[in-house]
Amino acid sequence: MGWVTAGDYEVALDGGKVVCRNAAGKQLRSVPAKLKDAPAVVELKALAEWLERHARECANVVERWMIQSEPVSLALLAEVWTDPVWRGVLRDAVVCPPEGSDVAGFLRDADVDKGLGVVDLDGDTVQLDDAWVRIPHPVMLQDLDELREFAGELGVEQRVQQLYREVWRRPESADAAALSEHSFAGGEYADLRELLGRATRLGYRLRGGYAVLPLVESGASLQARVWLGDYYEGESETGPLQWCGRDGKPVPLGAVGPVSWSEGMRMAAGLYAGRKIQDEEQAA
Repeated sequence: MGWVTAGDYEVALDGGKVVCRNAAGKQLRSVPAKLKDAPAVVELKALAEWLERHARECANVVERWMIQSEPVSLALLAEVWTDPVWRGVLRDAVVCPPEGSDVAGFLRDADVDKGLGVVDLDGDTVQLDDAWVRIPHPVMLQDLDELREFAGELGVEQRVQQLYREVWRRPESADAAALSEHSFAGGEYADLRELLGRATRLGYRLRGGYAVLPLVESGASLQARVWLGDYYEGESETGPLQWCGRDGKPVPLGAVGPVSWSEGMRMAAGLYAGRKIQDEEQAA
């Protein structure tokens, strides 16, 4: 971004921060205090805050596409690709054809006429010209280990956690008829407020004493939920994990799809990880 005059100085945005240089062109370590309320500085700070919100919103949308397995049109990707913030979020996301989970590769370009430019596992740049594509959840990637290894070789840094997202798969020993999963139940917290605060920081909604995560899989709406406690102070602990349908009734574990299972377990594990560690656990 170019420099903007602010009195005897010039200011600009660099990496989301306002920087300043003097009349001689020397960049200063910080913006002088007397420029704090200068219109140019105030406007640049407001722009920086907007760009930060915009980047966060873009990342949330792409993560939703991934978690809910939503098909995304080539036309849409090509349109948002012109925005450097969108491009930064989408670059190196693994994309695949709309049907199945065969991996096409890491997204590097999007053009409505040429298609999507991707780098495949052979290191070749190929064009994917499907009208619709998916940004698959990692639990659906058959070549996940190979992709992770190749991403390391390429120096890939994904803005939306995809390849290195925690993946949970339903064990064969799971009771298909059971209505709840207890692997991360019983995580003790000294105060319910700590547990509610952790759920909020992790990005989960609070509803009626539960941490909830809306999910969509194969067109069906689900909600993963973990009981936290009623809204009062005092000790609490994480409850069992359930998946509920649109009617609010628990769904048998055998009917929970792979993405919904993985994301529900990820939520439960994240809440359990903040528990009060007992002395015997520490000693172990």
